[in-house]
Amino acid sequence: MLHREPEAGLTHLNGSTMPRNVPFWMTKLKQLWRLVRESHANPLQGAAQLPVTPGEGESAVTFIGHSSFLLQTGGFHVLIDPVFAKRLILLRRQRRPGLLIRDLPRIDAVLLTHAHMDHLNRPSLRLIVREMRRQKLSAPIAIVPNGVEDLVSDLGFREVRSLRWWESTELRSGEKNWLTVTATPARHWGARMFNDTHRGFGGYALQASGAPTIYHSGDTAYFGGFTEIGERLRPDIALLPVGAYFPDSYRAVHTSPEEALRAFVDLGARVMVPMHYNTFRLGREPMTEPLPRLLAAAERAGLADQVRPLVEGETWLVPQGVLATEPVLA
Repeated sequence: MLHREPEAGLTHLNGSTMPRNVPFWMTKLKQLWRLVRESHANPLQGAAQLPVTPGEGESAVTFIGHSSFLLQTGGFHVLIDPVFAKRLILLRRQRRPGLLIRDLPRIDAVLLTHAHMDHLNRPSLRLIVREMRRQKLSAPIAIVPNGVEDLVSDLGFREVRSLRWWESTELRSGEKNWLTVTATPARHWGARMFNDTHRGFGGYALQASGAPTIYHSGDTAYFGGFTEIGERLRPDIALLPVGAYFPDSYRAVHTSPEEALRAFVDLGARVMVPMHYNTFRLGREPMTEPLPRLLAAAERAGLADQVRPLVEGETWLVPQGVLATEPVLA
C-alpha cells in the first residue's frame, strides 16, 4: 500500500515536485492522508455473492476484490491475498468484498504475495482460520515470501511455509491430488513499514495435474521477468494488476493497463484476469479508468477475447480449452 519514489532526492505529491529536503515519510503521510479523506467520500458499493462449487475436474477463479482471489483447482481451495476488511487502518475500501468469510469452502492454503496492508490483512487471516475451525475443518497452510513468516505465525495457521523466488512447495490430498506452488519474481518491494526492508515479495504459479496453470503476479511493475516466468512455468491464466499507476513515478512498482497487457503477451498465457483496481484508492488516476483503458488496449492489440474481467464475487468456471500444452501467443 506504501510506494517508494524512484527518483533519488525528489519526492512527488499529487503530481508536483517537492524540495529535496522534505523527508520521505512526511511526503508519504501527506499522500496517504489525502487518499484516506477521498476514500470516505462515497458510500460502499457492490454486494457479496455465494461462491460457486466447481464440478469434479473443473477449475474456478473467483474474484473477491482488489488482488484477492479464491482459486479452486486440482481439488484444492486456495485464497490469494485475502482482504475482507472494510478499512486498512483509516483507508476505506470503495467496493465490498465479493465473498463473505462465513461462506468460504474448505481452504487448504492461503498464499500471500507480500506484506503490504492491502495484501496481508491480519484481521482477515485470523477470521479465515477461525471460520475453518467453526466448520470443524483443519486450519489452512500459509505460504509467504521469505521474511514474512513472523507476520502470520501467531494467527493459527496449521503450518507456515516461506519461499524465495523460483522455490516450490507441494500440497497433497490423498494419493492422487497434488498442487505445486512456485514463487515467482516481481518488481516491487515488500516492507510492512517504511524502513522494514528485509521482507520478500513476488507472485505465485499454481500447477496441478490436469488443471490450468494459474499465475498471480502480486504487485509488480513491468519488467523482463515476465518472459522468463512464461518460459519456465507456462501459465494458462494470468492474474495481473492494472491500477495505481499515476503519477508516473508509481510505475516503478506498478503496471499501467497497457504494461499489464504487454506482460500478458510476454507470459504467453491464454487468458488475462485483471486485478488491483477499483477497490482501494491507491493511485491518483480515476478509480474507473484502469479497466476501460485495459479493454481498449486489448481491442487495439487484437486480444479482446483473451481478457476476462470479473466483478466482485463473480466466478469463472474455466473451460477445458484453456488448458494447453502450447501457449496461444508467441
